[in-house]
Amino acid sequence: MVGLGSTAQKLQTVAEQAEKVYKRLNKLRDEVEQTQETVEATQERVGTIEEELGEQRAVLDAIAEEHDIDVEAVAAEVHISEAEAEDDADDAAAGDD
Repeated sequence: MVGLGSTAQKLQTVAEQAEKVYKRLNKLRDEVEQTQETVEATQERVGTIEEELGEQRAVLDAIAEEHDIDVEAVAAEVHISEAEAEDDADDAAAGDD
């Protein structure tokens, strides 16, 4: 038969562990709530930025059309230049090895 002192000690240990788990769970719950709030705020900001970007794109397209500029051709040229610059950087890095 197990003594009452031993049983009481085991119960105390279990209670302490349960309290630690409960505190960690509450902390985790708070962190999840904060993360959700951050995600919601970020979604709002992204939505606002997307709207502003759309407005800026419309203005840019109107200006480009007024000046007979092919926006798609300019964008393609920029992408080609960026790709060439990346290739040059990769070649330079490969030469360093």
